[in-house]
Amino acid sequence: MKKGFFILLLVIALHSNNSWSQANLLNAKVPQEVGMQVTENQSPIAYGYIDDRDVLWSKTIWEIIDLNERINFPFYYPTINNGLLSNERKSLYRVLYDNIASGNITEIYSTSYFNESEKLTFDDLTDILVSRNLSAEGISKSNAGEQVTEDDYDTYKIETDKIVQYRIKGTWYFNKRLGELKYRLLGIAPVAPDVSTLSQGPEAMKDALVPLFWIWFPDAREALANSNVFNTRNSSQPITYDHMLNSRRFNATIYREENVYEDRQVNEYIYEDALRQLLESERIKSVIRDFEQDMWSN
Repeated sequence: MKKGFFILLLVIALHSNNSWSQANLLNAKVPQEVGMQVTENQSPIAYGYIDDRDVLWSKTIWEIIDLNERINFPFYYPTINNGLLSNERKSLYRVLYDNIASGNITEIYSTSYFNESEKLTFDDLTDILVSRNLSAEGISKSNAGEQVTEDDYDTYKIETDKIVQYRIKGTWYFNKRLGELKYRLLGIAPVAPDVSTLSQGPEAMKDALVPLFWIWFPDAREALANSNVFNTRNSSQPITYDHMLNSRRFNATIYREENVYEDRQVNEYIYEDALRQLLESERIKSVIRDFEQDMWSN
């Protein structure tokens, strides 16, 4: 009986390999045959219905995913869209940007509160992501009264290598029907230097980090479910961005929680003290984590 069960598991595992980008890797006679059996249009992880009456307690928090941390590298690389790795793998920013450009993601906003008046279109992102400045030669031509052409402009654009963080918004809630604490991701925003500082050098860029735009996460799940991430533990079994984010396979620091003080950030009431700010972030995390334990100990 056990032998038959293990054989079944092996067959399922081998069958699942065919759906990933490494399909047919060992049998390909020419490079173009690698990945020919990739299954498209994978479905996002099903959440299941949650009745509002089942939510006994909840808290909304905002977090920062720092891409300088090794555990968060899968969201950052590859940084160059050169047609090599980018055919099979894309950075999270490239996946989001490409799907916004193609119209697959439409719920884009300027803040994390997702008000209708703050909604953005792809055309609106041009001013946020692209900057055009007259070059030194162009300025000289303009001052001399000569005709300025497109070649006289220096164009700067936010690309993957400029993304240094992601900010996410999500809600922790206690489901009294299941008796467990769960997390639901609501929004995500890439963070980069303000595009106007790209021409001023690293020092100016370092002090001008801004969230470029906020995406309502449920609207992006279909696109993220069809984009694989490099699995650092097993390269033959990539996982999707939807899986990575929903399973919280990243390290993040809380920088804001919903509160009576207009949802103020940690650094707004703890000034210029990085250690105390980090301790406050951990305190908020402990309050959330301990709620479930307290429910069972009372």
